[in-house]
Amino acid sequence: MFSTFSNRKKWLWRSIGCLTLFGLLAFTEKRLHQRYCKAIVVDIDEVAGQRFLTRRDVTGFLTNNGADPIVGQLFDEIDLSSLEQRLKKYSLIKQAHVSSDLAGNLLVQIEQPKPLARLITGGDELRAVGGQYISDGGRFFPLSMNYSARVPILSGEWFTTHRTLANSTGQPLLALLQYIHESDLWRAQIAEVSVDKSGNVTLWPQVGNYQIEFGKPDAVETKFRKVKLFYTQIAPQKGWDRYHRVSVQYRNQLVCE
Repeated sequence: MFSTFSNRKKWLWRSIGCLTLFGLLAFTEKRLHQRYCKAIVVDIDEVAGQRFLTRRDVTGFLTNNGADPIVGQLFDEIDLSSLEQRLKKYSLIKQAHVSSDLAGNLLVQIEQPKPLARLITGGDELRAVGGQYISDGGRFFPLSMNYSARVPILSGEWFTTHRTLANSTGQPLLALLQYIHESDLWRAQIAEVSVDKSGNVTLWPQVGNYQIEFGKPDAVETKFRKVKLFYTQIAPQKGWDRYHRVSVQYRNQLVCE
């Protein structure tokens, strides 16, 4: 008798507990569906202090410069996926992730493109102000009013017919730029990478009046070993002003004139 009463009591308390839990879940779900966006919180990644965008820029992109307000809207009426796609249309944004939290904030995470070089086209009068950046993904993106990256200049006739490095034709040149960017030595030494109509590369150093004839952007490590030999053994002994041309483009040859 006591066992039956005890089991009924346990069953009753379990039922009450389940009903309470379902009630709380239903209440919470209702509250979640009734949430309004209280604020937009933007997080922009920064690599080596590079920031091409401001939070104000991102908010402007997100709201179509205020024409499509988000703060004050129900989250049920906000299409997060559409907002992400809107942000990705801007070339200064590489990736975007939009979500929300329980406090009513719209969370926006932005990944910026990482520049390897700055393309300069046209005459000398445009070199100081014109151009675009080339990203580590091989795509061009515009300059920013907020930040100027310290990267080598990229120039030459080759770019009149090639507007991306994100294909098989541009991959060797992109690999060369990545190699320079990832090396503390060459990132500091190389001021300009020039590519002629045939795809032959000439490197211009930060200091000195000589040029480095690199040839096609292949065998990159081997060619830079020869350039390093010139830097560490030949120029210090013979004098930096003695040479105007250093060629590493041919196999097993280092020509200094």
